[in-house]
Parts: sequence; structure tokens; C-alpha cells
Amino acid sequence: MHPAPSIILFTSLSGLGFGLLIWLGLGVPDVEGWSAFFAFGLAYGLSIVGLVASTLHLGHPERALKAFSQWRSSWLSREGVVSVGALLVLAPFAFGRVFLGIDLAILGWIGAGLSLLTVLCTSMIYAQLKTVPRWNMALVPPLFMLFSIGGSGILVMERWGLVMMLVVLTVLQVAYWLLGDRKFAQAGHTMETATGLGRIGSVRLLESPHTGTNYLLKEMAYSVGRKHQQRLRVIAVVLVGLVPALVAVVVPDLTGRLVALGLHTVGLLASRWLFFAEAEHVVGLYYGKR
Repeated sequence: MHPAPSIILFTSLSGLGFGLLIWLGLGVPDVEGWSAFFAFGLAYGLSIVGLVASTLHLGHPERALKAFSQWRSSWLSREGVVSVGALLVLAPFAFGRVFLGIDLAILGWIGAGLSLLTVLCTSMIYAQLKTVPRWNMALVPPLFMLFSIGGSGILVMERWGLVMMLVVLTVLQVAYWLLGDRKFAQAGHTMETATGLGRIGSVRLLESPHTGTNYLLKEMAYSVGRKHQQRLRVIAVVLVGLVPALVAVVVPDLTGRLVALGLHTVGLLASRWLFFAEAEHVVGLYYGKR
């Protein structure tokens, strides 16, 4: 699949933003006044920038509001509805923390739950797609949620709890790659199943359906070089969890946490680029791309 920058930024930044809102909604850390102002400002900023970035991928961004109308059947619509709900519910909670010094705990808990549900909906947009075997795995939702909670947790979690969280995230990321590399073959998709002509015999492509490129080839038949793929995987593994965990232990103050978050974000972007670039849609079979 084509790794569009807007979708990479959307899934990465909104994940971190809603992850931080989960922690803040649960009262971690227990902040008020200016500290709460900057914490909620960062969380809302990441969440909103991520959501706005997602509209840049639409053919008609001016029609983005229509994405909310299909919530009964579409995970994309559910994500939009739940994300707006989370931001609205947490607004008075944040206002109370920042300006009034009061704790509207019930709103915080509800907002945290809606924020977690937002990340789940984002992951299910991809995990539900049987036509993209690498995404159609049970590991995708926990991976997205761990990226969200663990990444934002760099700023708020206790040191050794954070180390454990980042190590688990790194292991889960590697497991996703190992299982995902075999998923297309295990799904059994071939030219015979794609055309429905398998009962006649083996099927091969005599000539490409098009003399030039088209939308399907650009968006769903993206190929990534093996050396480039391996290099980015190493960068992601090192920066997603290992180096940030080390920095958090060696430099446990706020400066160290911010550096660790920056390094983690670079690893997250590399991981998310691979998440899209490595994914193969079955439509590529029609064009001899598999």
C-alpha cells in the first residue's frame, strides 16, 4: 500500500495524543494549573493535528464531515465519532484541572475510555481488511494501543514500568513483522483465487491490463526494496523502545523524557511507514505484482 505522509502522520500523532489523553484522564500525572495547561495542550495538539492530517488524504477534504455518517458499519466513521466525543468530554475535565483546580474524575474516566476506543477504532480500520493479509491480524489492535499508551507513557510513567512497557512494545513489533511476512502466503491468495479460474487450471498473466500506471497500482501495489526495508526495521526496533528505555533510565528527569519521546517518535514514524509500505493488497495479483 502507498505510504501516504498524511496517513502516517495521522496514525502516529493522533495515537500519541489520545494516548496522553488516556493517562491524563486517569489522573496520571496528577497535575493542575500551568502544568495541566501544557500537558493537555500537548495532548490536544497532537490529537487534533493528527486528525486534520487524515483529511489531507481524502480526494475531497471539504466532504470530510460525511465520514461521520456511516458509524453503523464503518470503523472510519466510528473513529471520527468517538474521537470527537473524547475531545468534547475531556474539555471540561481539562478546564477544571487548569483553571479551577478541581477534579471532575468521572469525566476523566469516560474521556480516557473514549480515547482508548478511538485508538482501537483506528486499528480496526486496517485489521478488518481481509484483502490486505498483513493487516488482517489480531496483533494489529494491541500494537496500535501499545504504541499509543507506551509512547505517551514516556512522559508520565514510572521509570521501570516504562522500561517494561517499551520492551513489550518492541517484542510485539518484531512479532508483527515475523508473522506478517508469512501472512500473504498463509492466506492462500493466488492468481487462481483472484480470478476464480482455479478450477480450470493454473492461471498466468499474458499481458498487463494497462499500458501505463493507474490508481490501483499507485495506491495498492507499492513495492519497497529489501535493503531499505531491513534498514528501516533496524531503525524502528532500536528507536521505538530500546534507546528510549535506556535514556529514561540514565536521564530520568524531564529533559531525558523529552529526548526519549523524540527518539521514540522517529522510530514510530519508521515503523508506521513500513506498516503501510509492506502491506500487499490482493489486487496486485491482477497486475503480476505478486
